[in-house]
Amino acid sequence: MGKKVLFFGDIGIDDAIALIFTYLTDKIDIVGIVADYGNVSREIAARNVRYLAGKIGKMDIKIMGGAQRSMTGEVPVYYPEIHGFHGLGPIVPPSDIPAEELENFFGVIEIIERYKEEIIIVNTGRLTSLATMFILYGDLMKQIKSYYIMGGAFLYPGNVTPVSEANFYGDPVAANLVFKYAKNVSIYPLNVTQRAIVTPEMVNYIHSKGKTDLVKPLLDYYYDFYKKRVPNIQGSPVHDILPLMGIMYDDMFTYYESQILIAENGTARGQSVGDFRNFFTPENLDNRPRQRVAVNFDYNKFFKEFMTVMTKEQF
Repeated sequence: MGKKVLFFGDIGIDDAIALIFTYLTDKIDIVGIVADYGNVSREIAARNVRYLAGKIGKMDIKIMGGAQRSMTGEVPVYYPEIHGFHGLGPIVPPSDIPAEELENFFGVIEIIERYKEEIIIVNTGRLTSLATMFILYGDLMKQIKSYYIMGGAFLYPGNVTPVSEANFYGDPVAANLVFKYAKNVSIYPLNVTQRAIVTPEMVNYIHSKGKTDLVKPLLDYYYDFYKKRVPNIQGSPVHDILPLMGIMYDDMFTYYESQILIAENGTARGQSVGDFRNFFTPENLDNRPRQRVAVNFDYNKFFKEFMTVMTKEQF
């Protein structure tokens, strides 16, 4: 049995690739999925989870509806040009997929209590739902073994503003709450996720092995978008898979430890701030716990592990 993971995501293309990856490996056992707004609305995210669960034969996974909007109270902005209007690029899940999961968010409590201190939370979207758990159930959240979060850009260009990554920018209030109260957090920012490239050659080889027919349409669509934004890019960055890789292969990454603060307002909104000075590390950021930030990773190891899992061949 794999490590028990409770997955929070907004279920766009790279979230979908991450979930397919978990199905094909025996090292991770997804015990619940919270469908959040972000890449798409909460309703579409829940539909996408149900569709993916059916395609990969995991209909027994508990699916819960998460947040509809951020703690800032703003109306969410979606990005159909990146993930498509339905979140899965060219794939349009049937509209008759039930959405009864939308109002059962507190099923999260049952999952945490069932697995107690072995549960790991992975968050690949906005942090609104996760922050809500800390507001309502602070003592319960102390039972979480660890957190693996995709987000941020530390001394690295953002993908929404020059300094901000989309997950932290979308709800900086929630991100701040999580990093103030959560312990044992590992963060996978654009510093590493932007370099987690899956090339068209890799996609075609995975498709030829027939383990899943979802990877090629998803990543072909994603690559078409990225070629317009970054003309010299060699493939599709699969941002949301890196937190899962971190659970499985800790030595793939180089980490730096720091307290983390997220700018909430103005032109710096969503900027992820850490103290990366190796000569001076004062504990002055609101008495926050220190978190691990992935600042580098071994692409060759990523390539071998990704291709091995997705093709069932040894690379």
